[in-house]
Amino acid sequence: MECDKCGSDAVMHAGYSGAHLCEDHFRASVEKRVRRRIRSDGLVPKDASPDDPERWVLGLSGGKDSVVLAQILDETFGRDPRIEIIALTIHEGIEGYRDESVDACVELAAELELRHELVTYEEEFDVRMDDVVEDDPEGMAPCAYCGVFRRDLLETYAEEFDADLLLTGHNLDDEAQTALMNVFEGDVGQMAKHFDASLGPFDERTDSEHFVPRAKPLRDVPEKEVALYAHLRELPAHITECPHASEAFRGEIQELLLKLEEGHPGTRHSIMSGYEEMASMAVERYRGDSTAEMRECERCGSKTTREVCRKCRLLSSLQAV
Repeated sequence: MECDKCGSDAVMHAGYSGAHLCEDHFRASVEKRVRRRIRSDGLVPKDASPDDPERWVLGLSGGKDSVVLAQILDETFGRDPRIEIIALTIHEGIEGYRDESVDACVELAAELELRHELVTYEEEFDVRMDDVVEDDPEGMAPCAYCGVFRRDLLETYAEEFDADLLLTGHNLDDEAQTALMNVFEGDVGQMAKHFDASLGPFDERTDSEHFVPRAKPLRDVPEKEVALYAHLRELPAHITECPHASEAFRGEIQELLLKLEEGHPGTRHSIMSGYEEMASMAVERYRGDSTAEMRECERCGSKTTREVCRKCRLLSSLQAV
């Protein structure tokens, strides 16, 4: 196959668009979509300046998504005095798996000359995910524990670093899966929260004084294209699934989406297009409906609607084992 743009050998075929692209034009296509998303969501405010730069914290796990995002962000803003990027890596305490991905993070941050911060569950919470999986006092999937702990650290350190934005490497497949899960569960309220938390453009979201705003610049790029981009650029990504991954419902949704995309190219894009519109309407319906007030957790000070936050309650269960 030849590239549609220049006639060189194509390295990929996008079924959803019919395009055949060579390495150079494929890379340019991925980078263009990320930068377009940054513009359309309004990540760089008009008043950003070298005297008052925006500070972005990037969740850098060492996997393909966050590594690709870090590379593109550095090439886009690395010499822009209006933007400061801090890479934040979280070590959950998973033997072998996370050690290798942390090495990838260290290598990339050094190459890009990014400020790189590493925090661990063990130092912060006195737990390791390997032990959590073995003890499992709540009878939950490992991802349920890990998700709570990870979100807490991302939010805590984004606030500690006085960040204006918290960026994560969620790709198109990730977002389409979340969209379908919310639709299948009939959770319209969660759609509204999704829009305000990370989906909608900043000028359409509800401002939150409690959390650092999130953004997902990679969310228009399919997962396989992210992996191909990392491979072609020889980025130090650790492409291995977590040994404790067991999100059963998401796994079923993932398989369903892959089958739909194979038979009906463009399904993921269509889902997200419709979902974003529904989520924006859900925001109008549910905005201001919540009667729960945010307060500080009496144990750790994190923002929560209860006296004790979910993280601290899980830690108490683990300590009681």
